[in-house]
Amino acid sequence: MSRPVTSRQTLATIAAVLLGVLVGVGGFTFQYGEGLSYFSKDPAACMNCHIMEPQFASWQKSSHHTVATCVDCHLPHDFFAKYVAKAENGYNHSKAFTFQSFHEPITITDKNSRILERNCLECHQEIVDSLMLKTNRHHGEGMRCVRCHHSVGHGEMVGLGGPE
Repeated sequence: MSRPVTSRQTLATIAAVLLGVLVGVGGFTFQYGEGLSYFSKDPAACMNCHIMEPQFASWQKSSHHTVATCVDCHLPHDFFAKYVAKAENGYNHSKAFTFQSFHEPITITDKNSRILERNCLECHQEIVDSLMLKTNRHHGEGMRCVRCHHSVGHGEMVGLGGPE
């Protein structure tokens, strides 16, 4: 004689199916989006999205391409902060690209611009004159390394994402 199905068993079955669908879709999306590549320092991972092709191509021609990758300049150097920033950026990028709500040409956020500035100063601290830093602070946050050195990391921008 079979036992009647209880509402608890029905809810458990529904929950298991929903969890299976969520894990399956999430796993497929992670694999399709080459999710593991984002844990590396390989600049090609940043090019998984076609919109980054001009930045990648210009970085290859820049003065920094042999000494710095995207991660070296655009993410904090501290281990924990780096992966928090990667997760935050990954979420924001995937949301923007999924819903096509990104600014074109692609631009850096204020938060990521501050990270970039800290990394410039960290790598070049021995050649940055302390007077220059005092002057920059005196003139406010608007004065950043990339104001004068805008082509250092990416070279001159052309095509999509750069001046017309």
